[in-house]
Amino acid sequence: MKPERELQKARNEQKANRKLVDELKKQKPKKLDDLFYHAHDVIFGQIDCLECANCCKTTSPPFTTSDINRISKHLRLKPGNFIQNFLYVDNEGDYVLKTTPCPFLKNNNKCEIYEERPSACQGYPHTNRKRIHEILNLTLTNSLICPAVAGILELIRKDRKS
Repeated sequence: MKPERELQKARNEQKANRKLVDELKKQKPKKLDDLFYHAHDVIFGQIDCLECANCCKTTSPPFTTSDINRISKHLRLKPGNFIQNFLYVDNEGDYVLKTTPCPFLKNNNKCEIYEERPSACQGYPHTNRKRIHEILNLTLTNSLICPAVAGILELIRKDRKS
């Protein structure tokens, strides 16, 4: 799976993915979770995130207070200094990175603070979580960032047709 090709495909299929998400919103939450669990396992069996790292290159996760404290300790910085050096408060009131790509992303697409990374990074792209119905719009947005999410939506669309 080539990340660039998959993301271009997701852009081309955005209308179909929007329609799919609208249809999925009508499904029972448990059935929807099972559908996503299956597709997530299939797609992540085919994809290596280290080949892409587009999430780390283009977006910032929100940093919780516990994320800030944990990462600051790991970097041997005071939380205030960590915030001053790396974060700002966005329109939604969340701490997010000042720059992209993520300053902790190394040239080999590995994370310098992987063991201490923000909780939002740990769960990304959130396609194997319970109550996926609560974040279907975010999933649609993430399909333009993450080739795996694009692949998951494509697989679900194909499975629904057969």
